[in-house]
Amino acid sequence: MQQEIATLAGGCFWCLEAVFERLAGVGKVVSGYMGGQVDNPSYKDVCSGRTGHAEVVQVHFDAGKISFDDLLEVFFAIHDPTTLNRQGNDVGSQYRSAIFYHSPEQERVARQHIKRLAEQGEFSGPVVTEVVPAVTFWKAEDYHQSYFEDNPQQPYCMAVVAPKVRKMMQKFGNRLK
Repeated sequence: MQQEIATLAGGCFWCLEAVFERLAGVGKVVSGYMGGQVDNPSYKDVCSGRTGHAEVVQVHFDAGKISFDDLLEVFFAIHDPTTLNRQGNDVGSQYRSAIFYHSPEQERVARQHIKRLAEQGEFSGPVVTEVVPAVTFWKAEDYHQSYFEDNPQQPYCMAVVAPKVRKMMQKFGNRLK
């Protein structure tokens, strides 16, 4: 078992967590914050936009079953990497698109993946996803963990999270647990 961690930011962490926890080879997904300048920020702090943190998920995965590049394929399919500090109605630097790499190999794969997307003309605009070193991860409050699973009838979950989960399941159904 080749256990690795991928840390990804692509809008609301509830969406990312709900998608990645369904993939074969993923052991666990933890919602949290990364990339800011305040220690142990709260959700309220991060939502203020003043801490510099992004909402992220840490995806713990078995690289022997699913590659980092495969995770990035799903990541780029479920969010818009061409909008700076925005995903739909979620606006602010905490919703930016970012890959926080944990090794030189993850950095290389991420940059290669973005280059390939640009060459293929996958998106109508340039990919603005940051590729930056992972720094301190701050786990989000307990009520954010498994949020979609625990709150499927919550309006945001029904309107935003559920469609992303359905899209992922349709496009990547062969990769599900």
